[in-house]
Amino acid sequence: MRHGWAIIGSGLMAFLALVGAGLAKDAAFANHMWVLVAVMMGTTIVLLRRVDFGPAPVIDTSGYMDGPIRYGTIATMGWGVVGLLVGVVVALQLAYPDLNIEPWFNFGRMRPLHTSAVIFAFGGNALIATSFYVVQRTSRARLFGGDLAWFVFWGYQLFIVMAATGYLLGSNQAREYAEPEWYVDIWLTIVWVAYLVVFLGTIIRRKEPHIYVANWFYLSFIVTIAMLHIVNNLAIPVSFTGSKSYSAFSGVQDALTQWWYGHNAVGFFLTAGFLGMMYYFIPKQANRPVYSYRLSIIHFWALIFLYIWAGPHHLHYTALPDWAQTLGMVFSIMLWMPSWGGMINGLMTLSGAWDKIRTDPIIRMMVMAVAFYGMATFEGPMMSIKAVNSLSHYTDWTIGHVHSGALGWNGLITFGALYFMVPKLWNRERLYSVRMVNWHLWLATLGIVVYAAVMWVSGIQQGLMWREYDEQGFLIYSFVESVAAMHPYYMLRALGGGLYLAGAILMAFNLTMTILGRQREEAPIGGRAPALQPAE
Repeated sequence: MRHGWAIIGSGLMAFLALVGAGLAKDAAFANHMWVLVAVMMGTTIVLLRRVDFGPAPVIDTSGYMDGPIRYGTIATMGWGVVGLLVGVVVALQLAYPDLNIEPWFNFGRMRPLHTSAVIFAFGGNALIATSFYVVQRTSRARLFGGDLAWFVFWGYQLFIVMAATGYLLGSNQAREYAEPEWYVDIWLTIVWVAYLVVFLGTIIRRKEPHIYVANWFYLSFIVTIAMLHIVNNLAIPVSFTGSKSYSAFSGVQDALTQWWYGHNAVGFFLTAGFLGMMYYFIPKQANRPVYSYRLSIIHFWALIFLYIWAGPHHLHYTALPDWAQTLGMVFSIMLWMPSWGGMINGLMTLSGAWDKIRTDPIIRMMVMAVAFYGMATFEGPMMSIKAVNSLSHYTDWTIGHVHSGALGWNGLITFGALYFMVPKLWNRERLYSVRMVNWHLWLATLGIVVYAAVMWVSGIQQGLMWREYDEQGFLIYSFVESVAAMHPYYMLRALGGGLYLAGAILMAFNLTMTILGRQREEAPIGGRAPALQPAE
């Protein structure tokens, strides 16, 4: 029955897109409608053939609804490789401008494609899949809403495809984050409300009286991102058959709204949601309880209260009123305390199990992720201080900071969660290769260190070159000279990104072989055989 309604829905959407393409007022809207027609027709064919991933359909013997989670895990793996590949291409475009291919594959269109692919496609699928996995097992209840979870998964994939093609076609909103078109924003709102209904409904009908702290973080991420998305994307379309729209905000109000959205996307999408992963998967992999449950609650309430005020630190020395800039700086510095409280809680969960760092590369990867979380949440408050920001703002130092957090914290904790979930979701005895996890960890770590270190050096050099004056008060270096000086750093950045991408490709191969039921014979790590984990 699910396939029947899905086929009817895809056919109806294909028909509406065909009508939209015929009535389009601009070429961008027409092109996007043709993309939607192609996607819906492909979806219909897949549903008619009832295609399943893996050698055979996997039966949910646990009583939980794991089908959407399996698909979400595969989507996370696939979109991660794609997003990182685009990132390496973008890095090479900065080092070698001739690689800009007009009009679809220039830096201006590829950069927002990379950003959205790694945050919303890779990170978003990881959050949806892991939240569905965690909420069922900590609530001892099947996902609420029946097939609504399937709508959330496929609806989110449609959003990703429409947003990505919009970037390449050049039809997105020309704002700081190059948000998708107004009709794509509306579709995401519908999908996100369905996501909230599934998650919250599962918690409400839980059989476990206690709500585990990971679900607090997941729920705060879902609710806050909904609010951020709706307010930031308030827009008036020029026509219902065109892609152009006008934002509800302008001038300094638009800038403030953008960075209220931007920094809280970091705070709730890339921090709160992934802390939900940390609070579930580290204790499970270490087979130890959370170090301090009381500290986790303090961590939660302090973090979500303080983070919402930190956005103005992106607007130092702009037209934003000085009191608002100072407010953002003060709250950013205060964020250091709850962030490090969470880091300490995650690391100390290994109390009594520190030896597993030597023998278990998945634990090692998770610990590395928490360490990068701690470093990034120290550097961020430091960079929000006005005196530091006067040097760092608009430079590659900010790029280094963002990627040390994104690749180190978000990437590594997600990889660890995938390595934990895949054998259990497909009822495999263990991963195809534990040693490949070790290789992945060190490729990723080396890539992050190279990337972040060269961006720190290049960013500080940029800032110093821009403020260097002669005795008469004239700038010593032109902007073009500062750009030319960045070339060797940009080459090294591409190298660091390439190493990280290589690790992700290795992970994709390892997980694919695990799903297919293969096992590689190999010597144990740390001198003894790792303990096998029975599937749940």
